[in-house]
Amino acid sequence: MATRKAAQKSLSLAPVLDLNEANTLHGKLMALRGSNLVIDASAVERVGALCVQVLLAGAKSWEEDKHSFAFSKVSDAFTKTTQLIGVNIDHLMAKEI
Repeated sequence: MATRKAAQKSLSLAPVLDLNEANTLHGKLMALRGSNLVIDASAVERVGALCVQVLLAGAKSWEEDKHSFAFSKVSDAFTKTTQLIGVNIDHLMAKEI
């Protein structure tokens, strides 16, 4: 019997991921749960620690559900902010084949 592969979905992050956006981001992630997820953070201009925490909690949930959770593109601002707050997302970057 063939196994069914989970559909891949994508999420483009808002340019400003601040305290006000954290709840919205959480809701969007929960609506996509149960599928493989690719996140585009290329438009992010500003990101706060709470939204980074929401994204990392999402990554952990996807891992527990045995689905992929990866960033396809990230902006310089997103990368610099995660580095500044001590978060390494290298393991979440999509791998090129």
